This record gives sequence, structure tokens and C-alpha cells, in this order.
Amino acid sequence: MVTLAALVEERTDLDSLDVEALSRIVADWSIVSDLAQSDLVLWLPTWNDGGLVAAAQVRPTTAPTAVPDDVVGSFVPRGRYAQLDQAIAFGRPLTVRDITLPWLPIGDEAYPVRRGGRVIGVIARRSSRLSRVAGQLEEIYLASADDLLRMLVDGRFPVPEIGDEAAGTPRVGDGIVRLDADGTVRYASPNAVSAMRRMGLATDVVGSAAAETVVRLSRRHGPVDESLSAIAGGRRAGRVDVVTPTAQVLLRGVPLWHGDDRIGALLFVQDVTDLRRRERALIGKDATIREIHHRVKNNLQTVAAMLRLQARRASTEQAREALAEAELRVAAIAVVHDALSGQDGERVDFDEVADRVVALVRDLAPAFAQGTPLPRIVRRGSWGSLPADVATPLSMVASELLHNAVEHARAASIDLCLETDGTGLALRVVDDGRGLPDGFDPLDAGLGLSIVQSLVTGDLHGTCAFEADAHHGTTVTVTVPRHGE
Repeated sequence: MVTLAALVEERTDLDSLDVEALSRIVADWSIVSDLAQSDLVLWLPTWNDGGLVAAAQVRPTTAPTAVPDDVVGSFVPRGRYAQLDQAIAFGRPLTVRDITLPWLPIGDEAYPVRRGGRVIGVIARRSSRLSRVAGQLEEIYLASADDLLRMLVDGRFPVPEIGDEAAGTPRVGDGIVRLDADGTVRYASPNAVSAMRRMGLATDVVGSAAAETVVRLSRRHGPVDESLSAIAGGRRAGRVDVVTPTAQVLLRGVPLWHGDDRIGALLFVQDVTDLRRRERALIGKDATIREIHHRVKNNLQTVAAMLRLQARRASTEQAREALAEAELRVAAIAVVHDALSGQDGERVDFDEVADRVVALVRDLAPAFAQGTPLPRIVRRGSWGSLPADVATPLSMVASELLHNAVEHARAASIDLCLETDGTGLALRVVDDGRGLPDGFDPLDAGLGLSIVQSLVTGDLHGTCAFEADAHHGTTVTVTVPRHGE
């Protein structure tokens, strides 16, 4: 998809500050489109002044679209649309209205976008011929759209906001309240009234002071939140969650200006009670899952500690080695659960898991090396985040292969290599030891390699290959298809 920044760089002479100004408009112009019940297209003059290129477009959710095709990236020469050329040349909007219905467009319109005293673009407004004004709600929509478009031409829209923008953005259809310059409610849509009723409003909201009504409904203990009062009263732009015992409503305020005079404000109201309840439920679920992983990790570490104690009391070397191997396998699984207990979701940083598996093998290497010098073990490469159901068997595979190399390769160095390409993941354990014995068969090589083969082919749907070189030791390559993630 062509981006606004890419189009500006390739087709215009606009600078980075112009792009920033245009991006702010495009990020927030959906409310203008919905209120205007019109498609909006942003056109920019090309670098050679030969015409205009469409850099962005938005369709309304409150009316049928009048521009069904994607026009972003298309070019029109000078003279094709006279209203666009005139808006750029004279720096003022061109509107087409019925004198008896001054808020209702009856043709295509153009609104120049200025920055630093010059026109950097023009917004074309096109309304569907199927849309009709059906009542007061639509009249409020269209009149409010005119106010916002006038502010856009004057450089006053979008306005800097206070509050938590991450909380969300109410859409026009969620509910809208129109305030006058004194912060008194002059109109409230049915959805806005329903949201305020759910908060506990028992009287008619029209004619009331919006700030006082919202602050009273919020029933907050302690000092009144000045930002809530300012946003609800239309004095400042911003977003805020209004929490009551019965509901939670997201409120966004947009002051309306005509020149230097504040003429009122728009409040967009969204009932987010059910949404916030689901969010809290998900947060609680995530916390529960993390606690489960934490407890599983603790239990596995307890089992590993018990195996370590039992190994110290074992009477034979063979028993001590078997218990050390079991301890390593349990500890490798515990590493994944430990990583899961510290983050949200069911994905883990496998690089961290691999490093901890390497550390485990280093710690237990004396039990496997049988008196030979301990090798240097290093992790190379990176995989980043992996799903837990892939990370768990891969951590087991890595620990088994590293343990096998420590015990049998008599190597000076062992590398755990994590590689990736477009088709899948590759885990390689490379040592510089004595290579594979004659007649080596991985299917008959012992419990550790049997576990590796079972995990790779059964759980991960991958392959495992062994390569030996008389001078360079052994390389074991495990490949996992990317769909296995």
C-alpha cells in the first residue's frame, strides 16, 4: 500500500513538516467524513505543478460512498477539476449549497490545507447523491462538519488533545453532543442519551451544563478532575474515561472555533462498559495464566532439585548420570515456563531461553564430561519470539543435543546456532570433536537422541540430520517448517 510519506517524497516538493501536518489531518479526518456524510480525498500539487496527486482518502460510515474506487496514487492534470485548482490558487474553500438548506452540499466542494502561509494541499468533498437530510441529527452532523472544515482551513483542526489517547476514539455514530459556547447542551443524539442514561442520568440532558452533569455522574471521591470538567465542558480537546458504578463511557471533546472565537464544542460519547469489562477479564486471565506458569516453573525446579539431591546419594556412576540427565530435561522445560510467567501472551523470547539452556548444560557438564576438559559452549544467531508450544520442544531438543555433544564429542567448543530463512527455522549444534562412530544410527543411539527424534518429527513436524567430518567434528541440524510456529 502506498503511504502518504512515500507519495509526498516521490511526487511533490513538500517537506517533512508538511508531511507531519498532513498526517495529523489524515489521522483524525474520519470524524469529519462521518459528520459530512461525504467522501474526502486529499490532493497534493505535484513537484512540476502539472497537476494533483491523490495522497489519501476516507469514506463515511454514516452515508453511502460516492467514491467507491481507491484513488490514492492517481494523478489529475491542471484544469480537470476547476474547484480544486481554484481552492489552491485563492486559498479559500469552494462550496456549493442550496440557499434554503445552507448546511447541505449539492455538488463537489474543495477545502485548501495551509501551513506557514502557503497552500500545501486541498481536500475534495463529495457527497453521495443518495444521501438525504432526514432530521435534526443529520442537520447537526452537517453543520458540525462545516465547522470542522472551516477550522481545518484556518489551521485549527486537528487540535492537540489531553488525556489518554490510547483509550480509543469514539465514532460519530456512537453518540454525539453539541454544546454552545457556554458549555450548555443544545443537542444530544439518541445513542449519547442512552449512554448517559446508563451512567445514571435521570433528567433531560438538553439545556444542562455538560461539565456539571458529567462530573456529577462520575461520582469521583476527592477533588474534581479539572481535565474531566474542561473536556466535558468543551473548553479543551481531549479524551477521558468517565466511570460510574453502573457504566463506563469514553468521552472525547473537540472545541469548535470560528476565527478566534470559541462557538461551542462537540462531545463524542461511546458506551464502553462491556468493552472495558472484557478487557479486565482478559487482564485477569493473563494474570492467572502467568501465575500458573510461575507455579509450574516452581514445581519443576523443585523436582530438579530433588533429582540433584538423589544424584548425590546414588551409589553408582551410572545412576548419577541418569539422574543428572533427568534433572537437565526437567530444568529445560522449567526455563520456558519461567519465561512465560514474566510476560503476557503465549510467546517467549527463545534467544533468552536458549541462553539459559546453554547455562544449564554448562552447570551440569561436569556430570557428563567424564573427567575430560569442559568445552566452551556458545549460542549464535537469533530467533526472537516463538510460540510456547514450539519453544518448549525446541528447548528440550537443544538441551539434549548439547548434553550429547558434551558427553560424547570430546570437543573443545560447541556452538548452538539459531538460523532462519523464508521457509523455516534451523537449529544447529556444531562441535569440533571426534565425529560420529562407525555405523552410527540415530534411531539406536540412546534415549536422548530418541527424545530428539520424537520431538522434532512428532511435535514440530520437522527433520533432524547428522553430519560428521573427520577434521571438524559433528553438526546436527534440526529444521522446523515455519507453519510449525
